[in-house]
Amino acid sequence: MRRAFSLRVALVAAIMVVAVSAGAMAVELTMFFNPVEAPIIRQVVADWEANTGHKVNILTSPQSSSDALALFQQQLAAGTSDVDLYFIDSVWPGLIGDHLLDLKEYDPDNARIGDHIPSVVGAYTVRDRVVGLPLMLDAGMIYYRTDLLEKYNKPVPETWQELTDTAAFIQDAERQAGNANIWGFVFQGRAYEGLTCVALEWLASHGGGTIVDADGKVTVNNPNAVQALREAASWVGTITPEGTLNYAEEEARGVFQSGNAVFMRNWPYAWALAQQEASPVQGKIGILPVPKGGDGEKSTGALGGWGMAVSRYSKNIDIATDLLFYITGREGQKKFSILGTYTPSIVELFDDPDIKQANPVAILDVFMNAVPRPSAVTGSKYNRVSSEFYNAVHQVLSKSATPEDALKTLDANLRRVARGGWK
Repeated sequence: MRRAFSLRVALVAAIMVVAVSAGAMAVELTMFFNPVEAPIIRQVVADWEANTGHKVNILTSPQSSSDALALFQQQLAAGTSDVDLYFIDSVWPGLIGDHLLDLKEYDPDNARIGDHIPSVVGAYTVRDRVVGLPLMLDAGMIYYRTDLLEKYNKPVPETWQELTDTAAFIQDAERQAGNANIWGFVFQGRAYEGLTCVALEWLASHGGGTIVDADGKVTVNNPNAVQALREAASWVGTITPEGTLNYAEEEARGVFQSGNAVFMRNWPYAWALAQQEASPVQGKIGILPVPKGGDGEKSTGALGGWGMAVSRYSKNIDIATDLLFYITGREGQKKFSILGTYTPSIVELFDDPDIKQANPVAILDVFMNAVPRPSAVTGSKYNRVSSEFYNAVHQVLSKSATPEDALKTLDANLRRVARGGWK
């Protein structure tokens, strides 16, 4: 009797597999993805479709991340079940996390979530709920001219002071040699989210905290943060052009890639562009982690990147979660990383020879020590926190406020924002 029952179970299971592969029981999932990476993710999900018999309908979100967030917030607030998965920025979980599935419930032994760099998973964790998993990473890093450091016999800097001294020395020497347009260091100095990332690196690398700590306490006004901003302000007009106060990523890259800067702070994407055949600095650049503030401090770049999340309102949560774990898992991340030269978030993939060949910027130490912006803890108020922060930093850089005054005012403003709680 038991044997007959077992045979019936096996027969039913076999019929189900055949039916799914034939499309009779296939489910069609819908996911939003950035238009730039959409063709790449289409190739990644094709393997999952072939293995499961399910289909994936990929909708392209607006190119602007702000517009995409607004669209997603509108859909999720309405509880729509039309979209199963979303491609989300690593700073969005605190803004939309209540509408997203807690993936820990579908990975009770931590076999999948545990593959990823812990600090990166932290960016997708809201009140102990893992509401997304990373697919591609960004972290701030420093680009430098290998030829110029070799020319002047200068070692690769490890601290901000060493970078400052080397940038000043090479800048002066090159100008005396007739290179009038050279500058020592360029970065993203415009009053926008990019400056939040850059200044967060300055604070964290000096032991100055992360603006708001993991417990929700405003910590930005402290002596180490004052020191970090004073040092950064000293660069403007000396080793950094005043125009940097209006630079975003592309403006900084334009100066560096044209050969007019010794050092540049930017994201990994700049590597491939700077190494193109028409680039004046092709074959003349190297990368290094964001410097330390000094002895006893650590190097830390601001964490960026994008990941996948499942809507709580999906009608196919089990299947959508299976797709998410495939895309963000070893196989999916490897294919996505190679096709798009993106950095993975699974630790073991950093040693994969195929990924190393496709993306030499994938340096594990840079990402293991990356610091997330305080978006998860500040929730729906993060945009206000970031705006207050980057405007205060911009005042310091432009010399319209001292670091002490700017941080004192910022502290008071953030405490007002925090009244009533962060959620």
